[in-house]
Amino acid sequence: MVTQWNDSQPIYWQLKERTIAMILDGSLAEGDALPSVRSVASEFQLNPITVSKSYQALVDEGLVEKRRGLGMFVCEGARAQLMDSERRKFIEDEWPATLERIQQLGLDIDTLPREPDNKTKEETAGHE
Repeated sequence: MVTQWNDSQPIYWQLKERTIAMILDGSLAEGDALPSVRSVASEFQLNPITVSKSYQALVDEGLVEKRRGLGMFVCEGARAQLMDSERRKFIEDEWPATLERIQQLGLDIDTLPREPDNKTKEETAGHE
């Protein structure tokens, strides 16, 4: 999980976002138990209340469920729900700025690479 926290958002929110990322990338599958509040608090030197607040936010969003005496578990359908909401956020929030930047640079969207070029500048510098 996260090892560094930034000052731009509350820590509980950053922890929540990191847990969401883990659900999206499959590190936490539907039905999986979340690490205990105590273990997360201990590992990252956080107040257990901060971790509980993060987990409660996930419960409130219907992504995680509490099982009395067992802990917190990723809900069935959580990944699909997140994929839908993250795609919607991307289309509404990020894509317009990306499209504007593409147009600003005079790029043709149809000729842009479909996959990132994994070569570093050093690799390509030697081949020029």
